[in-house]
Amino acid sequence: MPTQTVPTDTGWLVTAFHLERGPGCEAVAERVRQLRARILFDHGRRPEFRKGHGVYTDDQELDYGAWHFVARRQAGGPPLGYVRLCTPEAGELFQTRSFLGEEQYRDFLLSHGLGTAETFEHSRLVVEHRARKLGLGVHLNAMAIAAARYLGAKAMVGTSGTADGQDLFHARFGFRHVAGTRRYVERYTEDVVVMMYRSTDGCGAYGALVDELEEAFPRLVRPVSELDAAEWSGGSADPAAGSTPVSAAISAAAPAAGPAVTEAQGGEPCWRPGLFDLQRPGDAAAFEALMGSGRVREVVDTVADQLVELVTCREPALRGSPEGVERAVAAQLAGRPVREYGTWVWYPWSGRLVHLLPRDEFRLVRTDRNRGRIERPEQRHLLERRVGIIGLSVGSSAALTFAMEGIAGAYKLADFDTLSVSNLNRLRAGVHHLGLNKCVIAARQMLEIDPWLDIEVFTRGLDDATMPEFFTGGQGRIDLLVEECDEPRVKLAAREWARRLRVPVVMDANDRGLLDVERFDLEPERPLLHGILGETTSEELKDLTAREKVDVILAMVDRSGISAELEASIARLGTTLSSWPQLASGVALGGALTAEAARRILLGLPRPSGRFYADLAVLTSAERSVLA
Repeated sequence: MPTQTVPTDTGWLVTAFHLERGPGCEAVAERVRQLRARILFDHGRRPEFRKGHGVYTDDQELDYGAWHFVARRQAGGPPLGYVRLCTPEAGELFQTRSFLGEEQYRDFLLSHGLGTAETFEHSRLVVEHRARKLGLGVHLNAMAIAAARYLGAKAMVGTSGTADGQDLFHARFGFRHVAGTRRYVERYTEDVVVMMYRSTDGCGAYGALVDELEEAFPRLVRPVSELDAAEWSGGSADPAAGSTPVSAAISAAAPAAGPAVTEAQGGEPCWRPGLFDLQRPGDAAAFEALMGSGRVREVVDTVADQLVELVTCREPALRGSPEGVERAVAAQLAGRPVREYGTWVWYPWSGRLVHLLPRDEFRLVRTDRNRGRIERPEQRHLLERRVGIIGLSVGSSAALTFAMEGIAGAYKLADFDTLSVSNLNRLRAGVHHLGLNKCVIAARQMLEIDPWLDIEVFTRGLDDATMPEFFTGGQGRIDLLVEECDEPRVKLAAREWARRLRVPVVMDANDRGLLDVERFDLEPERPLLHGILGETTSEELKDLTAREKVDVILAMVDRSGISAELEASIARLGTTLSSWPQLASGVALGGALTAEAARRILLGLPRPSGRFYADLAVLTSAERSVLA
């Protein structure tokens, strides 16, 4: 069966198969049971799942007649996660039925208008420790729901643990607690509760993923006869056949590896790093060639410390147990030498070679302190988004803040200008950047925060010819625009495109903390710039004089609301002042304001159109003090 590609936001290879009693099935069932039991044993937390040293057991007749889903990170890699979907043909053996008892289970179905022929059971969702918190559990849960819907399920039932919030996890997909069913189960060493899902109820935040996987399900299926032992050990057979790589959207956009990344790209200064995976023979050879080239000025390898951060981010309780941390790191490495684990990143503009965790693990650790404000499912959702930024002077603060906070995994940056000495009062750049295009500076700095970001640069700025490419071309369409340029015609033309394509726009005016939001995604008929310029079009703003440009920009930001300092400066422009007065503090504030607005918009949180002032002079005035 040929490999199929299904583009989603995760990077997992999933194989689906249906087990019946017959030749070859018992051996596969035993491998499934060993995999589940080893993960469920959880270093001794559930001792009943181990028979003896290295021997684990989870024998259940339910395995026959059920669908099984096994996930890997890459072809040939070991299984990292699993879920089971039990069909009505095995309904007499459902765990839910056993948990409730025959009479209560029958009454439960009747009370919800369900029959046995349309009720499926979801069970045994397990993920290896080294693959947790990377979205695999979400993907497998969505896969089970998708398969059930494809197979005609009206409802799904299942028992869920509660100690680690598994029940709350299922609730995010639309599963609901069944009242009066929670009780302690010795085998699982925790309280267990029955949960139910109806196919007509949707899947909450994961509806799009479930829809996509429901369509993909038939292409994931492999006959049991095609499965072999290599698929369970990470051997050299071809386990990709019949599996579906589900990460084309982000992975395909990753920069090319190795010294092929030169000092210039397409005649422009280099701004993309090279990525090396030493477990790939071609990368290993290119890496050794780079090391011997004399171009590497500094090697930074802290991956051992990063591994400790990774395992303690997943399990904070390990912080008090050096032995536990050591065991978790060893399990994460899974026998690989530390030098070959993860990714080596080559930054040709600085001559630095940096060793990092693999992409998803790196991002998990890098954004761990976002949790509580931006939870991991939201973090993954944001990484699917693409943001366009026009104007990388004031906009550079937004670009770097977005990259640090994880607001989008892809960007388009547009600015024709290069860095000059007078820009150093507000741009985070060094004297070694003088003369370099501002897009390139921002892209380099962002990729030094996260080398897997997908960044396109428009170093000649935007005009009628390049506007379509910026909004919809290249690697893909933008989901949000941050507009920070000084050219009135471009400001208006960008909004014309944004409104046509229903792209929301945010802008910081860099005076009095003015944040401007236009929700063209929700209000496609909304007047541009809130109607301040009436029916004026970008075409009418061609060939303006310098004075006329100043007047139009002042109209765009509402001259009546500007600060006294800016008002006093206007008459001096071109005489005693060379350009608009701007400060680093105002630019930094603008990055924060646009980031907060963009994050809320991209996550579907309330952020209405309008103009909002975060005037620090007013907000920190004496009368605003909260002290007596």
